[in-house]
Amino acid sequence: MTALAFIAAAAIFFVIAVGLAADNYPTRPIILVIPLPPGGTNDIMARAVADKMSAALGHRIVIENRNAGGSGTVGTREVARAAPDGYTIILGYTSTLATGPHIFSNVGYDPRKDFAPLGLIASAPALLLVHRDLPVHTVGELIALMKASKEPYQVATPGAGTVNYLASILFAQQAGVRVQQIIEKGSNPLITDMMGGFVKVGFNPIPVSRAALDGGYVRALAVTSSKHSTLMPELPTLAESGLSGFDATLTYGLLAPARTPRPIVERLNQELRAALGSDEVRARIIAEGGEPEPTTPEQHAAVIDREESKWSAVIREAGIEGR
Repeated sequence: MTALAFIAAAAIFFVIAVGLAADNYPTRPIILVIPLPPGGTNDIMARAVADKMSAALGHRIVIENRNAGGSGTVGTREVARAAPDGYTIILGYTSTLATGPHIFSNVGYDPRKDFAPLGLIASAPALLLVHRDLPVHTVGELIALMKASKEPYQVATPGAGTVNYLASILFAQQAGVRVQQIIEKGSNPLITDMMGGFVKVGFNPIPVSRAALDGGYVRALAVTSSKHSTLMPELPTLAESGLSGFDATLTYGLLAPARTPRPIVERLNQELRAALGSDEVRARIIAEGGEPEPTTPEQHAAVIDREESKWSAVIREAGIEGR
């Protein structure tokens, strides 16, 4: 057999083997990596769909939290290098697929090239919050107050580089106001400082803000998404409040390493979409301030492309890339 014939035969054998593996998939448990500590929203979103998908696939999806740092980019790099066989997948979100690759130097993966998107799980907006003593009740009134200030206005966000942090930058850019970022150590410390009046304005996720809202310590002026929140439908969007086109949401989805066989991608997408059609799963996601977002793999890829393009421009303009 000539070398060329051997290579051709090997290629045919590989295609047949991959096809058979995909036809029988899965034959063992699947590891779903969450590249962050347990207990956060990422954890909740992944677990919301994992149980339903496990039952349909006939094998358990095992959640594995990997807190290796870099806002999840380190764990994401590990999965990008995993075998593309459908047995290691990852929860990807805005910070690992759109903002992290520009905020952190050399993350070691390309969000577009190194993954096979399986489908979105959900999107989740944040809230623009003000302390109850601040004499504003609309976004327009807040912008007017900020413009009247001689000094940059303090705005709290739960961590540098988070989507809420970038939402505050986008807000300042579009509103034409100067802000001083107050970087908190998380969403809970932020809401505690707002309740105490140490900061008067902040961007924070919905679930962790609910108790302070219900207690009357803070007011929500708007949601950061382009659509109304199912959990708080009475709130206007920032786009409706004068900042045309404003949209700053976290998106969550499942991805596999690039070159994962298409039949496996389609099977996982099918079961993910079925899980998102469950009333139980939808209710759990909505309770966390999210909006269920069933998509095809191609639609998921388009969202990744759109978000990366948008946030890279905001990061570049703010001069915070490559830290």
